Amino acid sequence: MSFDVVDVSGRSRPVPSTREEAALVVVDVQRDFCDPEHLPWLDEEARSRVGDAVTRVARLVERARAADVRVVWVRLEQDPESPWWSSLWLRGLLDASTAVRLPLEPCVAGTPGADWFRVSPATGEDVVVKRRYSAFHGTDLDALLRSRGITWLAVCGMTTDCCVDATVRDGFQSGYRTFLVADATASYLRKSQEHAFSVLANHSASVVTADTVARVWERARLSDGGAG
Repeated sequence: MSFDVVDVSGRSRPVPSTREEAALVVVDVQRDFCDPEHLPWLDEEARSRVGDAVTRVARLVERARAADVRVVWVRLEQDPESPWWSSLWLRGLLDASTAVRLPLEPCVAGTPGADWFRVSPATGEDVVVKRRYSAFHGTDLDALLRSRGITWLAVCGMTTDCCVDATVRDGFQSGYRTFLVADATASYLRKSQEHAFSVLANHSASVVTADTVARVWERARLSDGGAG
C-alpha cells in the first residue's frame, strides 16, 4: 500500500502496514457504560452523544467485517472476590470499615450491567476480559494481537477519557501504531472528551473519523484484489 490516512487535524500519515495486520479494538460497549437506563444521571446531551457513538461503533464493526479486518472485543468484568481497592478508595466506594459497596461498581461479572449494549461479537471473534481500565493491563491482549500478526490498531468504544484512553496509550507504548476513532467513542463530559483527543493526538495516536479508517481498510482490500 502506498496511500495515506488523514487525521481530524488534516495531518497525513502513511498507512502503517497491510490490511491483514490491522485490527479494530472495541472497548467496553456494555450496558453500565452505554445504556440510558443504567445512566440516569446523564443529561440529554450526554446521552445523545453516547448513543451516537454506539451507533458508529456498530457501523464500523460492520465495515471492518466486510473488509476482512479482525475485530477484537474488550469488556470489563469486575471480580467481586478481588476488588480494585485503589479505585474504590479514589471514588469513595469504601465505608469506614473498608467494606465494598458493590452495587455502585460498574460491570460486575455476572450482572446485567456487564452485558454488551446494541453490539456484540460474532462467532469466532476474539474477546478479552479485563479488570482495569486498559485492555492491555493483566490480560493476554498483547500476546493475542502478536499471534495474529497485528501491527496497527483502530480503537473505539467507551469511555474516551478513561478505558479508551488507557488502552490507546498502552497499545502505543507496546509498539502498535494506533488510531483513535473520534466519532465512535464518547465521554460523559464533552470537555473531558476534547481534552483526551488533544492529549492522545500529541502523544499516542492518530485521531481519525470512523469513515476515514473504514475507507483505508476498504481501499487496502481492493488494492490486494479482495483477498481474505
